[in-house]
Amino acid sequence: MKVIVDDKIPYIRGQIERLADEVCYLPGSNINRDDVHDADVLIVRTRTRCDRTLLEGSSVRLIVTATIGFDHIDTAYCEAAGIQWTNCPGCNANSVCHYVHHALEATGRLKPSYTVGVVGVGHVGSLVAADLEACGMKVLRCDPPKAEEEQFNSQCEMVNGKWLNSKYVDLSTIQREADIITFHTPLTKSGPYPTYHMADEQFFQQLPHRPLIINASRGGVVDNMALLQALRDGRVADAVIDTWEGEPDLNRELLEQVAIGTPHVAGYSADGKANATRMSLEAVARFMGVDFVPDIHLPDAPCLSVETLLDDSRLLKQNPDRFEDFRGNYPVRRER
Repeated sequence: MKVIVDDKIPYIRGQIERLADEVCYLPGSNINRDDVHDADVLIVRTRTRCDRTLLEGSSVRLIVTATIGFDHIDTAYCEAAGIQWTNCPGCNANSVCHYVHHALEATGRLKPSYTVGVVGVGHVGSLVAADLEACGMKVLRCDPPKAEEEQFNSQCEMVNGKWLNSKYVDLSTIQREADIITFHTPLTKSGPYPTYHMADEQFFQQLPHRPLIINASRGGVVDNMALLQALRDGRVADAVIDTWEGEPDLNRELLEQVAIGTPHVAGYSADGKANATRMSLEAVARFMGVDFVPDIHLPDAPCLSVETLLDDSRLLKQNPDRFEDFRGNYPVRRER
């Protein structure tokens, strides 16, 4: 069995070789048709677009992305072509939670007097919500699919056309009441609840007061040009952005305007990366129908802190053209 692996995936060397006959490590953004034509499995990150252009005529039978997000995979094409795919949900949830916590510390907003709107309450959003509640902050949770499921299961009651006792609020409530709005959704462009440009020009125009915006989910969830205009107009007090539209060619003016701007590294703890690699290896083993226990050892390393977060932002602002370099060679950091 031949496996193509993104060469930036850590802790996988010496492990995948225990499963595969042939392993080829390549830069994720450079993987092409010639590379994959005789491969059985791809283990990638978000920099590899897995679609008909890459896959048609190849022998690929499984794609594993060592990430939570999977919008770089054309799932419809893969399913039609009989190619299995899987992601690593929740692998770096703790890491992103710590990023948000430190970002609020760094901006002076980790205080009980602030109300936080968490948009998307999956693996990451639920941890963020619980962490900030433990800090004494009021948290509003917005997750339409989960709210719909809650209503379907009759876990809340409708009175006068409104659902009572729900765990969730709608987006308009978040806009109206939250001092901080943090996004933790996947990026989707179809279905009943698309998230692409969820925070668009209209969203920002409807904010009655000036919240802090945080996006550590997917770049396209927040319309970057609309956010920039909202910052210019004073509709938004400030922003913390880790995921950007058009990466690595991010909007330079937006980068200059935000309080904290980092190169898509919120989930880049050693622990989160190890979780993703472990889940990826286990997915390949399941595909092969074999028992396999990954043997991954994490190094001692410093934890993310307010100081390192601000250093990451300063470096990117000074060298925006080095986005991929900073991301691909991010220092080893542990979760607290």
